[in-house]
Amino acid sequence: MNDTDAGATEFRRTRFDSVHTWAATLAAVVALAFSIYNFTELQQKPRIDVTLPHLLRTGPVGNGTVFQIQPTVSTRFKTQDVEVILDAHLELTPVGAIPSSKKPIFYWHETGTYVYDFNSDQINYSWTSDPAPFIVSQDKPQQPTLVFWADDWTFQPGQYEGSLQLSRSGNRGPLTEKFCLDVSKKAADEIHGAGQRQIFFFRDDLPRFHSSGKSPDCYRRETDY
Repeated sequence: MNDTDAGATEFRRTRFDSVHTWAATLAAVVALAFSIYNFTELQQKPRIDVTLPHLLRTGPVGNGTVFQIQPTVSTRFKTQDVEVILDAHLELTPVGAIPSSKKPIFYWHETGTYVYDFNSDQINYSWTSDPAPFIVSQDKPQQPTLVFWADDWTFQPGQYEGSLQLSRSGNRGPLTEKFCLDVSKKAADEIHGAGQRQIFFFRDDLPRFHSSGKSPDCYRRETDY
């Protein structure tokens, strides 16, 4: 091998070493950037989503009304912190021809669940806990059936504007989801004539209501036409 070939070989080796060094440095920088990003994401507060169900339950209890709602409370992001839901509030405000003095005052009475009984082919309600804070994290989403009571109040025919408000820990603002409820005279009469703790379903996803053109997104009694 002459001096020219030796010089060319040494040049190629030097260039290869230089490229290898830059590639290793770039890979290290990218890995560091990902580590910083992941660390930053983990340090952030969890971003919580609240989604209302397609079905609400209500009926008479005592001298008042029970209202049951099962939201999905979840986060799509992994963080070191967890979110704590401290309290739940339900509001129903009559609109239109219903007197505003008829507005109910709901309080969180308990949390429950519905369990299917194969023997009787029925879905039975079961108490699960007192009204108490619950934890939400990426690996622990929540679907509690929140049970609210309003004393000395019952539904009148008409439309109601509703909101579910979940209070959070850490001095963070509450999570609020709004909805509307359309109670027909037929539905109101059903509730007034029902026995204690009889439950009635209201839905917001039935096609015949969506095509009606009148407040299509409101929850309505399944038996309304």
